[in-house]
Formats: sequence, C-alpha cells, structure tokens
Amino acid sequence: MGTFSGKCALISGGGTGIGAAAARRMARDGANVVIMGRRQAQLKEVAHAIGAEIFVGDAADPQQADAAIKQTVERFGGLDIVVANAGGHGFATIAETTDEDWEASRRANLDTAVILLRAAMPELIRSKGAIAVTASIASLAAPASAFGYTVAKHAQIGLVRSIARDFGRFGVRCNAVCPGWVTSEMADGEMDELRVRMNLSSREEAYALVTRDVPLGRPASPDEVAAAIAFLCSSEAAMITGAILTVDGGSTVVDVPTLSFS
Repeated sequence: MGTFSGKCALISGGGTGIGAAAARRMARDGANVVIMGRRQAQLKEVAHAIGAEIFVGDAADPQQADAAIKQTVERFGGLDIVVANAGGHGFATIAETTDEDWEASRRANLDTAVILLRAAMPELIRSKGAIAVTASIASLAAPASAFGYTVAKHAQIGLVRSIARDFGRFGVRCNAVCPGWVTSEMADGEMDELRVRMNLSSREEAYALVTRDVPLGRPASPDEVAAAIAFLCSSEAAMITGAILTVDGGSTVVDVPTLSFS
C-alpha cells in the first residue's frame, strides 16, 4: 500500500519538469494520476511511462478547467489532490512589459492556479482534499527583470493563504512550495541563454554560476521538488495548511549585503 493508494491526483503542467516529476512520484506511491497541459506529445510520453491519464487543455480557461475536473471524477470517482503547477512567462522589467506580456504572465502563473482550483473546490471539499501550488522563491523576493513573473508568483502566496483560511474548516488543505533554481526544461533554456551571454563552456557551468551563492551550491532536481509536493499532499502533513515550503538549497537564508565577506 502506497502513500496515495486509493487517491486521485490532478496535476497541471504535468508534461515536463516539476509537474512530470510530481506525477511520477504520486503514481509510484499509488495514486491515480491525471496530468493536464497544452502540449499533447509531452503529456502522452509521461502518461505512457507511469500509467496516467491525460487532459489536453489550458488550466486558465474556465471551460477547460471544468472539463478536466469532470473527466477526472468520471474516470476515478473523485478528486483528492490538485497540484497547480503550470507557469512561466514574465521576464522583463515593468517598463518593457506590454499589455500582451502582462496578460500572458498573469494567465500562465496565476490564472492557471485560480481557475483550476476554483473548479476543483467542490470535489476537494467532498474528499477533504489537499492542494499544492508550485510557487517560487520569486514569490518571496524579486529577481531582476522578471516583473510579470514576480508579481504573479507573489500573488500565488495570497491565493494559498486565502484558500487555507476559507476552506480549512471543510478539511481542505492548501500549501505552496517555493523552488529556487531547478534543472527543468524551462531553466535549461535560461541556462543556455546565460551560457551564450557569458561565454561559458556548458549548461552545467551556467547552473554553477547562478548557484554559486546558494548554501548547498547546486540547483534542485525536479524529483527533489516533487518529494516536497508529495509530503505536503500526504497524510504526514495533515496539520499543515497555508504553509510556504522553500525548496531552494538555502537560497533565501543568504544575507545579500554580507556576500562580499564570504
């Protein structure tokens, strides 16, 4: 009997990175898993490997979010866990951000969570379910030239706390994980860009550069973040709600003004 035996989990952004890792982890631990995303090929690859169901759609679209919940419940008889993981976009300053850029960032990072969780709430109340939102250390501090991403990720913390406050009495728990650098497909692309800009020899050298002041000295793997998500959604975390769990190798404990003395 696995940790999630008899449970059903819906994971948005489940075709790559942290979402795919969370799907693998929960399926390994006995859950029936539905992965949602817009790219069918990636979803099918993950689903084939772990025996998951897929739903091709945009979690920020109310009709598609409702349809994903309906398909999940019809297939497995209920819904116990939602991992709101979809995200991306928003890497520019406010002065460089167009209306279209802002819309894309808000939709990718905030609306995907808000719309999906709103659609899922009646089922989560029935099951006294658990929610994990994949936020970021950009939810807690402001990286350079990431206005849209930072604002939306900060808003995710408000989303988590509001749900925890309003639905805890119904048995629904809602928590956030805040990763730092993770060796995901999205971050790989950023490292490739940094490698060219800084004339570095490899992607690994770029990761080493961006994590040089991280206490553990390296990025996380998607599986390491997925382990934190699985914990927060498990019965082991039954008394944890509204919490913000950093999975950042210690990044957020670094006192920036003292770095020159390190």
